[in-house]
Amino acid sequence: MTGATHRPDRPDPLDDDLGWMLGIVFRGYVRAAEHALTDFPGGPRGYQLLTAAANGPARNQGAIAEEIGIDRTVLTYLIDDLERPGFVARRADPADRRNRLVEVTDTGRAAWEQRRLALRQVESHLLGALTPTESATLRSLLQKVACSTQAVDPLRDLCEVVTQVQADPAAPVARGTGAAAARSGRTATPRTRRRSAD
Repeated sequence: MTGATHRPDRPDPLDDDLGWMLGIVFRGYVRAAEHALTDFPGGPRGYQLLTAAANGPARNQGAIAEEIGIDRTVLTYLIDDLERPGFVARRADPADRRNRLVEVTDTGRAAWEQRRLALRQVESHLLGALTPTESATLRSLLQKVACSTQAVDPLRDLCEVVTQVQADPAAPVARGTGAAAARSGRTATPRTRRRSAD
């Protein structure tokens, strides 16, 4: 109920508006996450970058930029921010010396795990109105919606990694970038559907 003059016989339209609901939850999460990451290099974006580096093979800057949806120029500054305290390191790609791979260091992994715990507490607080079962269901449904939404873009690797890990946690994760996925045609069907629906 959003208004002070809410009447049971006339529900507030905002109470059933997905954008309003997502906005309220998102703003609450962002405020709390920024507080938890206030002194983290690069803030929430720096944390996202470190998460990408900590949860996959070393990749070049372009692949990481696509995966987390950050402009390459901005990503370069974020990598600089994370490199100064020794959280990440750049090294030449043995397959293509023109590329620089970004990999997390032991110091960076320890920092990431510490902040990950802090953000888990933020999430638990945010979802405090739900039972553990409801919270797990919400996470599962949001993941499904997020992955299906992302499928209309070439940024599919993260969702594919999650699917692979859930199917077989012991199996190695296939390498590749979102751009490669787009070129291989894996996103052609959703894009075609989107255009035809307009």
